[in-house]
Amino acid sequence: MADNQDHNVVDSQKPKTFPLSLALVFIMGLCIINLRDTQPIIPIFGFHGITNHKNSNLPSQQEDMDYPQQDLEKLLNYLIVHDYWFLSTQDLYDFYLTKSKEIPATHRYKKPIMLTFDDGYKTISTNLLPLLSKLEKKYKQKVKVVLFINPGTLASDKSVASTHLGCRELREGLQKEFFDIQSHGLNHKNLTEISRPQLVNELLRARIELRKCTQDLDPDQRVASHLAYPYGAYNKQVESYVFKYYLSSYLYNNEILDSSCLTNYYKIPRLMVNRHNSNKELIKMAENFKLNQKTSKPKIKC
Repeated sequence: MADNQDHNVVDSQKPKTFPLSLALVFIMGLCIINLRDTQPIIPIFGFHGITNHKNSNLPSQQEDMDYPQQDLEKLLNYLIVHDYWFLSTQDLYDFYLTKSKEIPATHRYKKPIMLTFDDGYKTISTNLLPLLSKLEKKYKQKVKVVLFINPGTLASDKSVASTHLGCRELREGLQKEFFDIQSHGLNHKNLTEISRPQLVNELLRARIELRKCTQDLDPDQRVASHLAYPYGAYNKQVESYVFKYYLSSYLYNNEILDSSCLTNYYKIPRLMVNRHNSNKELIKMAENFKLNQKTSKPKIKC
C-alpha cells in the first residue's frame, strides 16, 4: 500500500516540472532573439563614383563601376523614410564591433547601414554632395557617407580636368558633416604585391596626408583611422601592418556583416555595387537581404 502511495506522489510531481522546463526554454529563446536584435546584420555598400547621364563624359570602363545619381537618390529616399541609421566607420567600431559605447537612445531602434565610396572620384563632389544637401533640406536629416580616399591621387587646387577630388572638396564635405574620410592606401596599390617598406609607406603616408588635409576640422583625429584594402587584397603581412596604423579595415567581397560573430575587425565585409544593381535590388539587400532569383544572394560573413 505504501509503494502505491509513493508511486502516486512521484507521478503527481511530474506535471509541475514539465511546464517549468518549457518556461525556461521559452525565456532562453527570447533572450537569444533579443541578443540577435541588439547584434544586427549590417549591410555595408561599396560604391565608387556617381554618374549623371545628362552630363557624363566618363570612360565606359570607369562608368561601369559607378552608380547612377537618379537611382542613388531613390535608394536614399527609401532609407531615410524607413528610419535607417547611416553609420560612420567609428560608429560601427564603437557601437557594434568593440561595443565600447552604448547605442544612443535616438538610434537604438533604427536600422544600421553603411554607404562607402572608394577612390575619391570627382563625381562625389559634383553629383553626390549636392544630392546629400538636397535630402537634408527635404528631410532635415543628414546622410553620412564614408569615403575611402587615396591621397596620392588627390587633385591640386589649380587642377580643373582631374577626375579625382582635391583636398578642398574633402574639406567641404567634412565641414558640412556629410563625409567620413578614411584611408584607401596612398596610391591604390595592391598591398599584397609590394615590399615591406612600400607597404609601410602606403599605409602611413596615406594617414599622414589625409590628416594634414583635414587637421583643423578633425581635432579628435578620426580621419584615416580605418582603411579599405585596395582591390580588397590582403594577406597576413598586410593585415599585421594595417593593425599597427588603423583600428579596422574593410574588404570588397560581396558579403554581409553579421556583427554578432565578427571577431576580426580587419576583415569587415562589404557588398559590391555597380550600375547593374538597381535601386530596388539594393533596397531588398538593405531590408531582409531577399534578392530576386536572377541575382545571387550575398553570404553573411562572420
